[in-house]
Amino acid sequence: MPHAAREVIGVIDTEGVSVEWTFPAEPGAVRTARTAVRDQLRGWGLDTLADITALLVSELVTNSLRHATGPIGVRLVRPAGLGDTLRVEVSDPLPDPPRERAASPDDESGRGLQLVAGSSRSWGTRPGSTGKTVWFELAVPG
Repeated sequence: MPHAAREVIGVIDTEGVSVEWTFPAEPGAVRTARTAVRDQLRGWGLDTLADITALLVSELVTNSLRHATGPIGVRLVRPAGLGDTLRVEVSDPLPDPPRERAASPDDESGRGLQLVAGSSRSWGTRPGSTGKTVWFELAVPG
């Protein structure tokens, strides 16, 4: 995948416990993040979570692209055992937390956080040393 490799700034894999990527704040980051997440989850044997996780990561990376100008981080933390949760984090350099809003039927945007909130076990934000992280957790079927 030579094209996708140019769209990733860095990858950190901690012996299968977690993996994180850093993407440039460019439109191709959404597609590349979605593919990386889906491929990683399939590699971990979490195929049933691959599509929903990729969708939610797409929403959060898109939000980061709309509002931030620096690199975007995506991190997956593998569940420790059956019945656990998959934790997903998307970070960017903008310190302001995202705001969930009610989109009207005619709005073309504004549903990303609603989708994250409605599809995940839990979600939230936390400040970082240089920005913020939006995280969500998904239950692992089992």
